[in-house]
Amino acid sequence: MMSFDDITVRSLPMGRDLLIMVTGGEEHIGAASTAYYEDQELQVQTSIVPGHKEHTLSVEMARQAAKVLKRTVTLVMGIHYDNLTKEEIMKVSEIAESKFKDHLEQLTSEVSQQ
Repeated sequence: MMSFDDITVRSLPMGRDLLIMVTGGEEHIGAASTAYYEDQELQVQTSIVPGHKEHTLSVEMARQAAKVLKRTVTLVMGIHYDNLTKEEIMKVSEIAESKFKDHLEQLTSEVSQQ
């Protein structure tokens, strides 16, 4: 099985908002989810490139980040490896979720130190 060690999570502040990018393999844009508060209720809107499945992860990741960071977050995800088995797809999802969680914890700790 491949190691998928090139999966990365990066972020870029945009004023008071935040752009998070989750990429791996052949980087691209497969889905973009924006989570924001409207009337004190968390909303998520997602754009999906036809034929891509990153939205299955991006929606919840954007929601989690906006909730924890209390700011508008757009999460763009594009991970592609050729000919993956179902087991490898599950592994990619686990790695992406773990790296996202670690990145979110780092962002949370940076905010609390300010």
